[in-house]
Amino acid sequence: MQEATAAGDPRREPLIPWRRLTWWVLVLPALMIVALIVHSFYLLLLSHVMAGCLWTGADIFMGFVLGPVWKHLNPGQRQAVQSRLVPNTFLYMPILAITTGTAGWYVAQHDGFATSHSAIFPWIVTAGIVVIILTVVGLGMLLPTNLKVLGEIRKPEPNPELLKRWTFRTRRLAIVQGLFQVVIMVVMAYLAMSP
Repeated sequence: MQEATAAGDPRREPLIPWRRLTWWVLVLPALMIVALIVHSFYLLLLSHVMAGCLWTGADIFMGFVLGPVWKHLNPGQRQAVQSRLVPNTFLYMPILAITTGTAGWYVAQHDGFATSHSAIFPWIVTAGIVVIILTVVGLGMLLPTNLKVLGEIRKPEPNPELLKRWTFRTRRLAIVQGLFQVVIMVVMAYLAMSP
């Protein structure tokens, strides 16, 4: 009986179980690579738009829908959500961020927007800056904080003060991500309308 309990103990599983990763998201960078190899602008644009929509939607959902709900959850509920959410977004968010930015650069090059002589080059620079901010905040701040939370949750006696501090940091960063995703949508709408 004790052996069975130990085997099912989540603290004994890897921090990020490979089976909980969103492997399907790797289709988008693969599509981008195929598009670049076969010189298909349609596939390139599709990979950029799909990755961008999924990334933007996830960030806005977490920042403006999950964020306000978060403060009303008790610590046990927050831990339960984080223990499922972090592994599921561990591969998802970085892949979408990298694919969106990379495919976006190639789309801008294809359309002739990525040269300083283009009339809308400042908008391309703005988009690039926003994507860099989103990527740095997501990969450099949110991801490490989420991994710390996940590691702490798995301890026999998690430190509630650390968890509270990291949880609210995650919430604030998710709101920042959501706001910058709104900015990038404004920029993308303008670029879509440009000649």
